[in-house]
Order: sequence, then structure tokens, then C-alpha cells
Amino acid sequence: MEPDCASSVPGYGDANAHFHVIGDHPGVHGGADSGVPFTDTPAAERLQDALFEANLLAETGTPPTVEQTYLSYLCMCVTEGDPTDGDYDDLERFFDSELRAITAHVLLPVGERATRTVLENYSARETAVDMDAMHGRELQGAGWLIIPIKEPAEWVDGDHDRLVAAIEGVKSRDYRQEVDLGRFLPGEDPYRVR
Repeated sequence: MEPDCASSVPGYGDANAHFHVIGDHPGVHGGADSGVPFTDTPAAERLQDALFEANLLAETGTPPTVEQTYLSYLCMCVTEGDPTDGDYDDLERFFDSELRAITAHVLLPVGERATRTVLENYSARETAVDMDAMHGRELQGAGWLIIPIKEPAEWVDGDHDRLVAAIEGVKSRDYRQEVDLGRFLPGEDPYRVR
């Protein structure tokens, strides 16, 4: 099943990713020409540079070479101007299916709209969003770790390093969001599920 739009930018990356970078739409985060999320704009290059430094990308470019990473948008359709609320509502089923199919352990929403959507739908947190305060800060979601990312076009000194440090901090420990169901089985072997 495909979205009902003339042109779209589908998700891109490792289908078994541990990290899922979630943007708003191609008009904000790029990819309308290349068909790959987070490409074709200076802000996308800025984000790719941070993801590369944090070892979520093996190479930057169009397309980037991913390392356990998946890139996608809330609204994958290329629209004239900003998508309408109806566009987001119509495409929500595609995004939700993609997010649940990838089952990454860490969600990295980029920008206010993506952060608000992730917090409202994939966490038990209140949804007041202050991107300056949340940028690069680890939040516990409902089955996911969440690291909000401020709009790369609005980054100031320190925002790049703050994001890289947050991702490296998560990667330095066991960040997997799994449950051991082995306690319900005979024997002492663990049985971990996502």
C-alpha cells in the first residue's frame, strides 16, 4: 500500500535499526529531489554530520550509509507548501506502521512537530515541548528511549556537540528496550523480546 500523493520520500535505512530518526516532511528536512530523507539541504547536511560523528552513519551524502539507523518522515508526501492537518492524519497510518515494523530502541524526533507527535503517541509524558531544553536530552518513552533534536537549521554553538554526546552516552550502555519473558518458561535461559 502506498500513500495517495504524486511524489513521496519513503523511509530509508536499516530495517533492523536500533535508532530511528523521525523528521517532519520533505519540505522541511529535504529529500524531495533525491527521494531520501534528510538530504538535499544545508540543515540535512548539518544533521548528517552529527549522526556521522555519533556513528549512526558510516558515510554522509545522498544517500548516506547508515549504521543501525533508519530515517523517515511523519508526512512522506512532497506537498506544495506545508502539509495540512488532513495530510498528517491521512499519512499517520503509514508512519505508525513503519515505526512499529522497524522497532528501533531509540527514537530521535527532529523538530517540534515530530517531537510532539512522538511524545503524544509513543510515551506517557506530558506534551509541552521546549526544543531548546529538550535537544539532546534523553527521555523515557513507552517502550522507546527518546532523544529530541532541535531543528538543525536553528542550531547554535553547542547544539551539534550536545546531540553527539547524548547519542554516544546512550550507545555506551545497554539501551535496548526489551523484556525478559524467560521467567515464564522452564529453565533458566533468558528469552528477550522487543
